[in-house]
Amino acid sequence: MEEKQSSLLHKISKVISDFFNPLVSLIIFFVYMSTREYSLQESLLYFVPVLLMIIAPVIIWLVWNVKTGRYTNMDVSNRVQRKTLYIFIAACVMIYLIYNYIKNGYIDLVMLFILILLFALQVSNFFIKSSMHTAFNIFVAALFFGLNWAMGLAWLGIAILVGITRIILKRHTVKEVFMGAGIAFMVSFIYLYCNIQFQH
Repeated sequence: MEEKQSSLLHKISKVISDFFNPLVSLIIFFVYMSTREYSLQESLLYFVPVLLMIIAPVIIWLVWNVKTGRYTNMDVSNRVQRKTLYIFIAACVMIYLIYNYIKNGYIDLVMLFILILLFALQVSNFFIKSSMHTAFNIFVAALFFGLNWAMGLAWLGIAILVGITRIILKRHTVKEVFMGAGIAFMVSFIYLYCNIQFQH
């Protein structure tokens, strides 16, 4: 009976962990932000470049590396394998930031802080394999918080849940989840501070 319960817990944890991966969580935020802040045409003008320059290339990169055996899984749980993933995502985000600045004449604050978060996680990866799932979901909670405090708090609950699932699935230790959370809280705090400054 206990084994059945633990396997059910494992299955539920896997569903939560797989669904709320960094890419999906960010897409949910971008869709929410677009529908709230922009018209449909403006939303598409904002989202399509993000999709073509960041989301699609990262998904293709992940699938290709898993298929060719360079990455063990789509989570890229291996610390050594993670290095190239961070570099690739950062390169995609930088290309988008440059494109957006040239086209629209401003720095996309959200993307800039995603880059900062990636850089911080990359640095921590030399010492400890911080949980990317936990870090990104906490940052997404901060993004939501900037628009709607209730959504931000709800997503923080999701981030905590995701952190717990990473430990249950043995993808990360408690220390690695706390490290990812700590980095994300620092980056999120600076993002929210900058976001308030820009709005005034």
